[in-house]
Amino acid sequence: MFQLTENEYNSSRSQIATLKNGRGSNLKYLPYAFAEHGILMLSSVLKSDKAIQTNIQIMRIFTKVRQMLLDTTEIKVDILQIQKKLENHDKNIELVFSYLDELTEKKENEEERVKIGYKKVIL
Repeated sequence: MFQLTENEYNSSRSQIATLKNGRGSNLKYLPYAFAEHGILMLSSVLKSDKAIQTNIQIMRIFTKVRQMLLDTTEIKVDILQIQKKLENHDKNIELVFSYLDELTEKKENEEERVKIGYKKVIL
């Protein structure tokens, strides 16, 4: 069990169903919330069928949220890897173009080669 921050409390509060105290939405004490393990412990204490079914649903929601968080972190890691590969591709493409430029400059500056071999003599 942990205590909510003021920002968490304000964002989780229903605007219709929650009554405001005399000072508006400010509370003297911020509410506490259960973590996943607290719900698990609570379900072992409660004996009514409705309480057990509610806690089972809450546990399913916790596992879905955890899976969604894992999926998004995996996607972020994949995106970062793709970005690194693309950076390397850009560098490699620049390197290829610089080599092509060097080759074209060599061909332009190249003198005609002296032919070697047998020469035809006319008598």
